[in-house]
Amino acid sequence: MKAVLLYKRRHVLAENAFAELVLWRLPAPVPPSPHGLKYRLAYVVDGVCVLRYDNERGKGDHRHFGDVESAYAFSDPETLLADFWADVARWNDENRGS
Repeated sequence: MKAVLLYKRRHVLAENAFAELVLWRLPAPVPPSPHGLKYRLAYVVDGVCVLRYDNERGKGDHRHFGDVESAYAFSDPETLLADFWADVARWNDENRGS
C-alpha cells in the first residue's frame, strides 16, 4: 500500500495570512510516531510560518509556535485539527497589532 492523501487544503484567513493543512495515511508509522498518519499543518503570516504541527522521522509528533518547538501528544485527527485551530486563534490574539 502506498501513502494515501486524505486531506489537502489551503484556507485564506486574511490578506496576509493562510493556513495549509495536509494529511496522509501511511502503510506504516513514521518512527517514533506510533500512528499511521503523516501530517503538516502550517499557519503563515506575512510570508513567515509562525505555527506548524508536523511529524517527521526521528522527531515524531511536534509543534512549532513562533520560535519554540515542543512535543505534541497526538491522539486523533479531529483533536489535531482542533488544537491547531485553537493555536491559530491564540497566535492571532497574542500578536494582534504587531
